[in-house]
Amino acid sequence: MSKAPTLQSSRALYIGGLDPAVTETTLRASFLPFGPIQHIDIPMDYAKGTHKGFAFLEFVDSDDANEAIYNMDGAELFGKSLTVNVAQADKMKLGSSKALWSTDEWYREHAGGKEEGEKLEQGKGEERDEATDGMKNQ
Repeated sequence: MSKAPTLQSSRALYIGGLDPAVTETTLRASFLPFGPIQHIDIPMDYAKGTHKGFAFLEFVDSDDANEAIYNMDGAELFGKSLTVNVAQADKMKLGSSKALWSTDEWYREHAGGKEEGEKLEQGKGEERDEATDGMKNQ
């Protein structure tokens, strides 16, 4: 296929409310009357073996995308009403995608305690070795 959709573009559409029977071919046939399609992405739920009920579709021209929104938002496909609008880029809050353990504070609190525990374990191991050596020498 073509390159991945540019979600910041007004050419990329979100299509929600898809019936499980909808395929990429069905979507292409439904939206092709509005203009040439550059890319279709239907995210899969691999645990269930079906798609997740939505898709992203990118037109070559933004006017075609606007026409598709006007005509297909609220339309029925396989008995289910579609939601069609301009796709939005992920809106993550600043820092929300950062792993908890990537902060120095968390690392000092948790890994620091672990290091001290490891030092104690090493000390016990050395004591055992000394005791074992003492038995061998007797």
